Amino acid sequence: MNRTHDLGKLIKLTGDRAKLDAKANDTYIVYKTRDGAFVKEYSNGEIVRMNDQDFQHE
Repeated sequence: MNRTHDLGKLIKLTGDRAKLDAKANDTYIVYKTRDGAFVKEYSNGEIVRMNDQDFQHE
């Protein structure tokens, strides 16, 4: 297999593991969609688009 394919497979496995951890800890994962939006995906399958206020830290 080529490196690009192997890297894609590793990224997918990492995302799958993150979803399992989120479910076990009753939390969510954050990722960037193909259209460039950041979203929170909860363990129950709910997906919420994040806005600029979600990125503010004080």
